[in-house]
This record gives sequence, structure tokens and C-alpha cells, in this order.
Amino acid sequence: MDTETGFAKTSATLDEIRWRVARALDRHPLCRDVEFDIVGMPRSSKANWTISLQSVAPDALWEATDIVSDIQEAYELAVAA
Repeated sequence: MDTETGFAKTSATLDEIRWRVARALDRHPLCRDVEFDIVGMPRSSKANWTISLQSVAPDALWEATDIVSDIQEAYELAVAA
């Protein structure tokens, strides 16, 4: 049974997603120095954007990945008008 079917993602601009990811990473002590880029992808049923993590300390990798995953589950990149 697919438990995610009933949850719609919130539409957000590239700047809003960038801000949310930066704030979420900054709140975690191991992830404060993580650098990232947002990469748009062709629209699919799962996501239309992803994060390219850079400068991640080995002890912060799992936490940063979890943070990004949670945000990806909640937001989709708004279609430019």
C-alpha cells in the first residue's frame, strides 16, 4: 500500500527551496558547513528537483541526506510562468 498517495507536495520557488534547505542544514550542528546546489530535473511522480551536496564532512553525510530527503518529500519546484 502506498502511504504517500494522499499527501500533496507544496509548490515552492527555487529561492524558497534554497532558503528552506539552508536553514534546515544550519540548524544541525554537523551540517552547518555543508554547501549545496539545487538541480532541477524533468518532472516525475517522485520529484522535479534534487540537491547536489558539496563539502560534506563524513560524519555529516547521513544527517544532511536525511534533511534533504525530508524537504524533497514536502516541496515541489514551482513551474516558471
